[in-house]
Amino acid sequence: MLTRCFTVLCLAFSLLGTLPCVHAGADTKVANRTIERTVQLRTHSIHPPYIDEDLQNRWWDFGADAYVNTNRHVRLTRSAPSQMGWLWSRLPLTSTNYVIEVEFKVSGESTHLYGDGMAIWLTTDRAEPGPVFGSKDKFQGLGIFLDTYANSRHPYGFPRIVAMLGDGETPYDQDNDGDAHSIGSCSAMFRRTNVITKLKITYVKDTYLDVKVHYRAWDDWSDCFHVDGISLPASPYLGISALTGQVYDAHDVISVTTHSAVLSSKDAPRDKLSGNGMFGHKPDGARSSWFFFVIKLILFSGAVVGVLYGYKAYTLRTQHGGFMNSGSGTFGGFRDAGYGGYSNRRRL
Repeated sequence: MLTRCFTVLCLAFSLLGTLPCVHAGADTKVANRTIERTVQLRTHSIHPPYIDEDLQNRWWDFGADAYVNTNRHVRLTRSAPSQMGWLWSRLPLTSTNYVIEVEFKVSGESTHLYGDGMAIWLTTDRAEPGPVFGSKDKFQGLGIFLDTYANSRHPYGFPRIVAMLGDGETPYDQDNDGDAHSIGSCSAMFRRTNVITKLKITYVKDTYLDVKVHYRAWDDWSDCFHVDGISLPASPYLGISALTGQVYDAHDVISVTTHSAVLSSKDAPRDKLSGNGMFGHKPDGARSSWFFFVIKLILFSGAVVGVLYGYKAYTLRTQHGGFMNSGSGTFGGFRDAGYGGYSNRRRL
């Protein structure tokens, strides 16, 4: 009952325009604008059971050593040496602005030696195996590397998340774990955690790239890095790959959820009700907005009254076993005073 009440209140507030019921994270600031809402893209999202009745997925390909456990994950590599696997979207991502959330898992028995890691790709090429976390080197686009093995000494810890913007000619700096061409990075213990591990990528065309990681506690997102004024290739393919060598881990993709992001208008007024001034002349649009605000206020008030009344009636009915107490002439515990009250033939 309380859940229904909250739903009705949420819808009522939406009508009033004071509490938009939108996807989480929709208040992201973009200069003087915000991401108003997001629309999920089925073509670039994948969830259990991952495959259809033909043992394929309409929108995704997987290959090399990758295999699907329909109840749990797409396993890119087993916890064994010399493994390589990948998962790639079949269609390019044509949205101008988007939010990608990847739930993954990196696990293995060893607590000292493990590797090599996995990568999330937004590139012009797709499904080309190679030495960079299971995908090709000299890529064009964005690579975000979840690196679990340090090839050299560093002042920071591993596992580590490193991003590189490839131009199609520059190789990945394997010996120094991507330091030479890193556009952003952070250390994060995403391996063998007690909570769900996720990576969230938010991109606004030619404006910024923001990466957050979830690994510490439930609903606790940590900022990894933020890059302003970045331009990714138009219509890239979305992919995830993983690689093991002499050291190894199991690398799993649990789900991928991609949303197209809709930004607020550049010239949206801050106060839609005030027009040219609170006490000055209001144009027809402002008067129309005020009229609709009043209508919404009336609808909202009616919804609140209905919810409260329904909840009170539900509570009384629970306490007294129904609206009518075995012909006692009461409604919710009160006398009907000759009005007949509500009978069992007409319930709320």
